[in-house]
Amino acid sequence: MKKFALAAVCTLAMVGFVIAEEFTATITKVDGSKVTYMKGKKGEDKKEGSADVTADVKVLKGIPDMETKGKVNPGEAIDKGLKNPELLANISDKGVKAQITTNDAGKITQILVFGKKKGAE
Repeated sequence: MKKFALAAVCTLAMVGFVIAEEFTATITKVDGSKVTYMKGKKGEDKKEGSADVTADVKVLKGIPDMETKGKVNPGEAIDKGLKNPELLANISDKGVKAQITTNDAGKITQILVFGKKKGAE
């Protein structure tokens, strides 16, 4: 019985870890604590989704790691977080590219915003 209980606890812990997700998306709207985004890779159908943010959500600049293509490292914090007028409060039609991390409850815990390319306004 002890082995069964231990196996059950380990299984539930792993399920919680698997449910937490990290993905790249285009943020299309920020309304208070709710973020709406389009998720999907080039050439695939994009799916719209939305999620609430946690009270202590981290909004940081995303720095692409050139050695491990596709990985994004967290940079410095973005001033005013979700209310930043240049990045997230007034999103254009093209949206804002970001890497979003959610917890096992489906709430956003971290947003890594990809910077604009030089010369782009």
